[in-house]
Amino acid sequence: MNPRRIVAGGLVLLAAGLLGGAPVAAQEAERMTVSPEDNGRPLVNPQMGWTLHYYSNIIANYGSKLQPSDTLDDFPGLSTVYLRLPWSFLEPKQGQFDWSVVDTPAQRWIAKGKKIAFRVSCCESWMRYATPRWVEEAGAKGHNFTVGKGVDEHGPFWEPVYDDPVFLEKLDRFLAEFSRRYDGNPNVAFIDVGSFGVWGEGHCWASTKLEVDDAVRRKHIDLHLKHFRQTLLAVSDDYIGPGNRVGRHPLTDYMLAQGVTLRDDSICVQPPPNSWFHAELAQAFWPKYPVVLEHEHYGPSVKRDAWRGGALLAQSVEEYHAAYMSIHWWPHEFLAENREVIEKINRRLGYRLQLRKLSLPGRITLGEPFDVQATWANAGVAPCYPGGYMALTFKDQQGGIVSLHVADRFNLRDLPVGPPEKAPVRELPADFTMGRVYTDGPRAFARPVAEGTCEVFVSVGTLDGTPQIALPLDHDDGQHRYRVGTVAIARP
Repeated sequence: MNPRRIVAGGLVLLAAGLLGGAPVAAQEAERMTVSPEDNGRPLVNPQMGWTLHYYSNIIANYGSKLQPSDTLDDFPGLSTVYLRLPWSFLEPKQGQFDWSVVDTPAQRWIAKGKKIAFRVSCCESWMRYATPRWVEEAGAKGHNFTVGKGVDEHGPFWEPVYDDPVFLEKLDRFLAEFSRRYDGNPNVAFIDVGSFGVWGEGHCWASTKLEVDDAVRRKHIDLHLKHFRQTLLAVSDDYIGPGNRVGRHPLTDYMLAQGVTLRDDSICVQPPPNSWFHAELAQAFWPKYPVVLEHEHYGPSVKRDAWRGGALLAQSVEEYHAAYMSIHWWPHEFLAENREVIEKINRRLGYRLQLRKLSLPGRITLGEPFDVQATWANAGVAPCYPGGYMALTFKDQQGGIVSLHVADRFNLRDLPVGPPEKAPVRELPADFTMGRVYTDGPRAFARPVAEGTCEVFVSVGTLDGTPQIALPLDHDDGQHRYRVGTVAIARP
């Protein structure tokens, strides 16, 4: 460990990188000043991270090889489990639902503090009835198709007419039941609008090849908005056409106005220069909502020479300012063959709040104001979407909370993002008083705070000081409070 300089009362000392088990502190004019370094570890935080495709349309992909006890605890940055499967698996008979197919794997990761996400599709290229067969039997119109040929009277697969009134009425009832369970559920990160197009991607080029007006796509967005009023919705970029390279589109303008985010299902499907098409489209979304990226199934991408060692995947995170990235393959194999690029992406994916400097008095007098100077940066590609406020927690030698102070004038969501290693920094000054004295006429009342030595912890979370955001710092107390030094608490 490289020695650092510690300045105390004008005397220059050499010390190791830790002082009393906490980051080195410089006592200048009786101030505790620390400049913590990013420890480089992957972070699991709200509204960002890697998403495991546990179901990827075909029910066997890609969680089927995982033992029930295997929650991929070794996969760095895994935050979300993505459950993408056909409607017919969830409502095999009208009004009879099988939620166990999603709740069973979901609970494995929810128990570990992770989130889940959904897509329910109505057309697949591997099974005839992604939309349940009983919907067709109830009178919904549709077409048989053969992959590569399009509409085919004797085709093995069936695609509904997406604005057929019977189909929409049955879908409406399904979404009502779906939302009753999962809308506003704190365990759900996002839900795709997956009811339109083959694989739920919003296009028909791999199914019937029929042209469908954007007004029909909007109907499906509106149907989801009707039922999902709290949980974030996402729509595939292919809703405007897989190869339609535009920076704006009326349909995505509508999505943005309704609070619906963008996902791109087509990263690294083709080799360069067609590795992706809609990074420009994402520029309107990422400042407000987390953008979701899904790369091609890893194995086929490698075979097409579209993977290029994963460097393109890291580049897509930069260009889209992505908050979520998929694990679209057998996860253990994917990790073993891509560990280096996964670690690189983890340093940029979503947001990464860095405390660059913290300074406060080394001796705090009860009842008297003290100032705090903090410097923060966001080293990720996206804003801290859930937001958060810096809090300082003072603990006694037994670990009890002596005093808590929240810097409530600056939401760290507002930290700007920048290129790699060039994140803009922001100064965050704050003033607090510990053990404030209250007067009532001739009487005075002081909040009792014991004097002595306290350890200082920094955290980011809600306005009441509850930590919510993991930081790339050492000395976590287990609740996302990070020990940064020691101060003395004294009476006047």
